[in-house]
Amino acid sequence: MRRNLAQNLFEHGEITTTLPKAKDMRPFCEKLITLAVKVRRHTAAKESAEALSARRRIHQLLGERSLIPKEHVDAFHAMSDAARAKTLRSPSGRRHRTGEPQGRLSFTGESISHRLIEKIAPRYEDRPGGYTRVVRLARRRLGDASPLAVLQLVGQEESPGVLTKPGKTARRRRTDARYSFAVQVAKGQSARGRGASATGASSEASVGDST
Repeated sequence: MRRNLAQNLFEHGEITTTLPKAKDMRPFCEKLITLAVKVRRHTAAKESAEALSARRRIHQLLGERSLIPKEHVDAFHAMSDAARAKTLRSPSGRRHRTGEPQGRLSFTGESISHRLIEKIAPRYEDRPGGYTRVVRLARRRLGDASPLAVLQLVGQEESPGVLTKPGKTARRRRTDARYSFAVQVAKGQSARGRGASATGASSEASVGDST
């Protein structure tokens, strides 16, 4: 579960999950980013043994998965199974890693570790931790009502746009309907009471005039 959530985070920049999972995933994802930063630093310092050790640790924790660029997802799904296999792996059976065109292929698969090391880690080389954040959502998950949260990479935040008030639940709507009905009944009763008192006062006035 951790691997799948971490891979989705590094693929999309943010994920929506339950609040306990988001809090548990945060240190795991930040550890992976720290390892990726170490790979880049050791590689720049030509410390191949240390860089290889950190890279192997990333593969051990994160696993490996091929990603398809967003602009080519529709074309990938329209391919045959054989064409998809060629897009993901070379003729030797080795997985494509960079996502760049190869031979007659207009695009290839990108490994999740390559994206982490080459595209995500450079943004945090000068940052001493705190690569992710958890944003708690107002809504809850259907079924078990677990609190939801968004786990984001810092710097990947998108504007929420126009903020709207959360919709009312069915229970709240029923409560509001009962309250408004009770208010209308109370207003009707008070109006009838005022009408009856006004009728009584007018009758008393007419009796006094006749005497």
